[in-house]
Amino acid sequence: MTGRPIRVLVVEDDPVAADAHVMYVGRVPGFVAVGTARTGAEARRALERTPVDLLLLDLHLPDVHGLQLARSLRAAGHHADVIAVTSARDLAVVREGVSLGVVQYVLKPFTFATLRDRLLRYTEFRAAVGEASGQDEVDRALAALRAPAPAALPKGLSAPTLERVTVALRDAGEGLTAAALAEAVGISRITARRYLEHLVEAGRAGRSPQYGTVGRPELRYRWIPGN
Repeated sequence: MTGRPIRVLVVEDDPVAADAHVMYVGRVPGFVAVGTARTGAEARRALERTPVDLLLLDLHLPDVHGLQLARSLRAAGHHADVIAVTSARDLAVVREGVSLGVVQYVLKPFTFATLRDRLLRYTEFRAAVGEASGQDEVDRALAALRAPAPAALPKGLSAPTLERVTVALRDAGEGLTAAALAEAVGISRITARRYLEHLVEAGRAGRSPQYGTVGRPELRYRWIPGN
């Protein structure tokens, strides 16, 4: 990408998550994080003093709901687009956000690859300028914001269980064995190992032998930071 980078304001009340989001944004070519805000009030002040193209906006802030903040910013004349970051899955909220400049939703917890995909698609959307030659060109511009269909999981694995496994593994700083994960998630040890091996094959987790027990060493799986 050439020209001026897209300026992103990260609005997130969790300082650890905010730092991670800033790092993620900085790793995507053509984007730069220009600051962070932990509340809606801080976000308003930041927008008054810093030009911003895109808000990476957590919807659950201490002082205001993210969509209320987006609405007030539009009323005040701020035209930055919004990628909403939320753990909520209420589709009514998604519909409401469309009218407020929310161009994408990213569900927590998400990986770097997920955010990178959304940012690159947003770049394609912004690059569509001028007058469309016809319906096809309009459709292509809008399609740039839509994520592709998720890749099919191996037979026997489900997306909801994979998400639970992913969250448990990411939250375990020292990693987990298949037995520990099975207990944490509520699945069998064999099933847990299948999900863990899938994450290893996808490059999202690593594994190493855990010694110190009698007999064959167990494998310990760890989430790879930056995913």
